Amino acid sequence: MSFDEIAIRVADLGKCYQIYDRPQDRLKQSIVPRLRRLLGMAAPTYFREFWALRDVSFEIRRGETVGIIGRNGSGKSTLLQIICGTLTPTLGTVETTGRVAALLELGTGFNPEFTGRENVYMNGSVLGLARDEIGARFESIAAFADIGDFIDQPVKTYSSGMYVRLAFAVIAHVDADVLVIDEALAVGDVFFTQKCMRFLRRFMENGTVIFVSHDTAAVQNLCDRAILLEKGRVSFMGSAKDTAAEYLKSLYESLQGASAVPAAGEPADEAVGPAEPRDMRLDFLNCTQFRNDIEIFSFDPASAAFGKGGGRIDAVALLDQNGSPLTWVVGGEEVVLQVRCVATTDLHSPIVGFYVTDRLGQPLFGDNTYLTYREAPVGVAAGSAVTARFAFRMPVLPAGDYSMTVALAEGTQHEHVQHHWLHDALVFKSHSSSVSQGLIGIPMRSIEMAVAER
Repeated sequence: MSFDEIAIRVADLGKCYQIYDRPQDRLKQSIVPRLRRLLGMAAPTYFREFWALRDVSFEIRRGETVGIIGRNGSGKSTLLQIICGTLTPTLGTVETTGRVAALLELGTGFNPEFTGRENVYMNGSVLGLARDEIGARFESIAAFADIGDFIDQPVKTYSSGMYVRLAFAVIAHVDADVLVIDEALAVGDVFFTQKCMRFLRRFMENGTVIFVSHDTAAVQNLCDRAILLEKGRVSFMGSAKDTAAEYLKSLYESLQGASAVPAAGEPADEAVGPAEPRDMRLDFLNCTQFRNDIEIFSFDPASAAFGKGGGRIDAVALLDQNGSPLTWVVGGEEVVLQVRCVATTDLHSPIVGFYVTDRLGQPLFGDNTYLTYREAPVGVAAGSAVTARFAFRMPVLPAGDYSMTVALAEGTQHEHVQHHWLHDALVFKSHSSSVSQGLIGIPMRSIEMAVAER
């Protein structure tokens, strides 16, 4: 088969539920409309329509890994159940190629009265394996699940983690062409989750994966592209990084209202005449120099952004210890990140923060000013400016492209208003590195080897 083949095609999909206000309305709906139609009269309805999905269309090619993200109630689980064939759509069609194996929410696919062994055989049969095929793979399935003697106990006695272990072990051994993974992995322990991720990465080399999670970092790490669902409709579809950014924007706007900052590419208003900037200073770790050349590009104020608009970021720069802008930096070198913000309203407890991401959008490191100033917030009057400076040693970065997201908020670490969130405010490229594996490298103080004579 070609990797250009369509593994899943969803066209004009819709799912409608009938919502009844009273139990008797359900009975009326089953009887009264039929009688009135027989009499040639207009048939009333005793329910309200709720569309869990509406006008959903997309294609997934063989070998792709596609993430589906969205807030609770956006229609993610309904969409997955229709793709897997456990739910019938009201409108539209779904076409799948090959064997589809799914790990949906807990409780799906297993009979709680059956033992784990019996459920393995039952679930394997549902997924298209003959009994002798399941028998040949049973020891591998049991070893993958690693639940010991509980394999012969009723599933209703399992913890949620044991349930997921067994369910994932089954779908990992049925030779599926398409894997559908819902939030269920979130309940597993770290060791089993890592085992599942290793299997997924092997499977992704040839198979097709639909991955649903609220963890946007995991979606960006695993997926080629992603789909954002809002109120049952596709609101955005693109790269995993862009979709995660749109989801974050949507999440904040649902909490604090529509964004009041200019969209990407739109000119910002002229800054209100700033007063003398006030400083926030954070000092970080000490470690020795380590060779890694990083090219730094200038601040882009027209990057994608959102926020309430009570203040805005108007300058971001990496400086050396003397305060001069850097266009190159060496991994392990002392640098200062300077973020200058202008308040358009009075900010009583501003928080300035940043984090660095790789090309997939995975956060690598970052910090903010909250903990340093929580006991004595730096108030900023409207029209004044505040400058935050973060002093640290630049980590050693593997060769590739990186970007820095910066933000201005007000409140506390957990309860705050996001005034200006600026994606990709500063972009830089690592040209050479001694890092052979891992996301970032730590400059070593020293590396020694000592041989003891026998």
